Amino acid sequence: MAPWSIYRKAASIGAVALAATLTVTACGSDSADSGTATASAAPGGVALVNAGKITTCTNIPYEPFQFNQGDKVVGFDVDIVDLVAKKLGVTQDIVDIDFAAIKSGAALNARKCDVAAAGMTITPERQQNLLFSEPYFDATQALMAKKGSGITSLDDVKAKNLKLGAQASTTGLDYVKKQGFEPIEFADSPKELLGLQTGQADVIVQDLPVVLTWLKKSDVGAKFEQVASLDTGEQYGIGMKKDNTALKKVVDEVLAAAKSDGTYNEIYKKWFGTEPSGASGGGSGAETGTESPAAGS
Repeated sequence: MAPWSIYRKAASIGAVALAATLTVTACGSDSADSGTATASAAPGGVALVNAGKITTCTNIPYEPFQFNQGDKVVGFDVDIVDLVAKKLGVTQDIVDIDFAAIKSGAALNARKCDVAAAGMTITPERQQNLLFSEPYFDATQALMAKKGSGITSLDDVKAKNLKLGAQASTTGLDYVKKQGFEPIEFADSPKELLGLQTGQADVIVQDLPVVLTWLKKSDVGAKFEQVASLDTGEQYGIGMKKDNTALKKVVDEVLAAAKSDGTYNEIYKKWFGTEPSGASGGGSGAETGTESPAAGS
């Protein structure tokens, strides 16, 4: 929203009241009318927070889904939303914001963004606050620990009485809590990795693609490894404001077209080094091996 209009002093109470009314109207026009103007120029009657842009809320870094590369934010999710931007004839603008504000719908309701693309798993709880696109990514969690730990499952973590770490506000955290754990919570994924490296945690649970990306780094891969895959049956979705059905329609159409024409597979291979299972049909089938990563937050 643009700055509030500054109204001039009036000589009478009536003039002041009128000026105040005009000011409120101007502010309302700044948010609603700008959206109307955008809607008239965008396919499907889609109103956007900022004219000429689709604004994406995400949580950086979350490699390979969204992370900084030089002065740009890049990643799998970024490329997916770029397809939506192209369909609407606009550009993508990315806002880095706390994940808790994303999954609760607060950021969307405050008009900070049009969509939330943050490697976000669709859950019934989140569906109460967000309108989700059709799923665009099948999801799996992984356990990571020091090489030679002998850990192959959560049962091993429990039997050895090891310290388990998880990223706050994620489905990985929720999953291990349901298994009876009280993990150490880290604010974001880099802090979680640092917690493992410094011994604050013996084992961590995190999205499989994130773990595999970490292990490609020589200093991490030399000392740590993926010790287990947890098939949690999750799927990612792009979040939108609950009543934004016009934008959901466009996003779903873009996802379907990308999977049909092979664009989705190209983007997937770009970031994960392999095509998704069922690639001939353009789907994003869940993977459990280390060659075809999948995730869930």
